[in-house]
Formats: sequence, C-alpha cells, structure tokens
Amino acid sequence: MKTVLLFLMFLLSSSSCKKAEAEDMSISAMKLPSKEKASANDNYAALDAPQKTEDKNIEQKIIKTGNLRFETNDLEATYSQIQSAVKSHNAIIQNDTEGKNYESVFKNITVRVPSKNFDLFLKDISKGVAYFDNKEISSQDVTEEYIDIDARLKAKKVLEVRYLELLKKANKVTEMLEIEKQLSAIREEIEAKEGQLRYMQSQISMSTITIEFYKTVANEGGATISYGSKIWNAIKSGFNGISSFFIGLLTIWPFLIILATGFYFIRKRFKKKTK
Repeated sequence: MKTVLLFLMFLLSSSSCKKAEAEDMSISAMKLPSKEKASANDNYAALDAPQKTEDKNIEQKIIKTGNLRFETNDLEATYSQIQSAVKSHNAIIQNDTEGKNYESVFKNITVRVPSKNFDLFLKDISKGVAYFDNKEISSQDVTEEYIDIDARLKAKKVLEVRYLELLKKANKVTEMLEIEKQLSAIREEIEAKEGQLRYMQSQISMSTITIEFYKTVANEGGATISYGSKIWNAIKSGFNGISSFFIGLLTIWPFLIILATGFYFIRKRFKKKTK
C-alpha cells in the first residue's frame, strides 16, 4: 500500500514540474524579437515572395514616356487636334504653357494618357507632322522593383501583426513602450512603401507625354519685314546714342567752361609772345 502511495506522489510531483516548465516557456515567449532577427525575417520574407510568384503569370509593369517637338503652320489647329486626341483617349492635360522668342511662337503641353492608349494617342497627334525635330519614346520595365517593394511591404505588415499580438500579451509598462516604439517604426516603413507603390502604379497606368510645337516668326511677316525692323531699330539706337552724348555733355558743362577759358588765355598769351 505504501508503495502505491509513493508511486502516486511521484506522478503528481512530475506533472506539477512539467506544468511549471510550460508556464516558464509561455512567459519567455513574451520576449521581443531582436532587431537583427526581425530584420532578417523581413529580408527572408521579401526574398521568398518573388519565388512564390515565379509560377504565376506576372503582369509586367512598364512605365512609358514620350517627348515630341515639331514645327507647325497653324498653332491653333494643332492645339485643337491635340485636345481632340485627349478627349478620345481619356487623357488629361497636366500642364499647358505658351510663349514667344525671337524666332518663333510655341506651345508646350504635358499630357497624361492611359498606357493602353499610348500608341494610339501618339498616332493621332502625329497626323500632319512632316518631320519631328525631336522624338523620344521610352519604356522602362519596373516589374522586378515593383514586386520587391510589394513583397517587403507584405513582410512589414506580417511583422506588424506579430508585434500587435505581443502588445496584447505584454504586462509590463517597459515592454509595452518598447513594442509601441517598434510598431511606430514599422508603420512608418509601411506608409513609405505604400507611397512608393502608389507612385509607381500611377506612372504605370498613366503614361506621360510632353509635346512642344512651334511656328517660326518669319512665316508670319516674311524676311523683308524682319530686315526692315532691324534697320529701324538701328536708326533708333543711333538717335538714342546721339541724345545720350549731348545729355552727357550737359552734365559736365562746368568743366567745359573751365577748359574753354583756359584755352582762351593760353592762346592769347601765345599770340603776345609771337608779336
């Protein structure tokens, strides 16, 4: 009988020890992951994400841009043609400026057009253009960069969830403060990466085209008027120069009187010596 009682007491003591060890393990689980470990987990998650998407059909992320410059015989007609193309292809005019220099009058327009309509829009605004002074079309593949940022963003969000779970289990104020500090840094990184993705997606979905078209001044008035204007400007400049000369003389009239008086006396004395 004693042997049975001793055996039961041994079983109870061993079970209580195992329970205590389990509690210690649950408490130790509350320790925050080190920054190095969290950063490593973040990097591993970011590296694993692209590998998971290799088997899927990945949509390419292309940023298209265009830069055109050409001469036209009618600024308003060309401008109306561009406006019609903007409406037809659901584009928007982001910037519209005009100006005039010595040789020409010009318009400079920046258009955002849906990437799927990029080629058709270029075709419509190029109608009637004999040749382009400048035509630059570029396509930048940012698929890898986009996937990398997206993967890192997902890893940061997973890490945020882990810290939120730890915050619920934290009992000490110091632990809470440390977790809140880490959460604040993680949320800042999440917002930054989300901003990067939004900007990239905007550039991907809406292409940017800069269009500059101009008309030379000589076409409006002819070469004769241009040379006549130059001659008239030269005459006016000469007249202004003479006027400035006389005005300058008036400002130094006292010195001129002194010089004239001195010259008079010197000449008079010279005449006396010759007699």
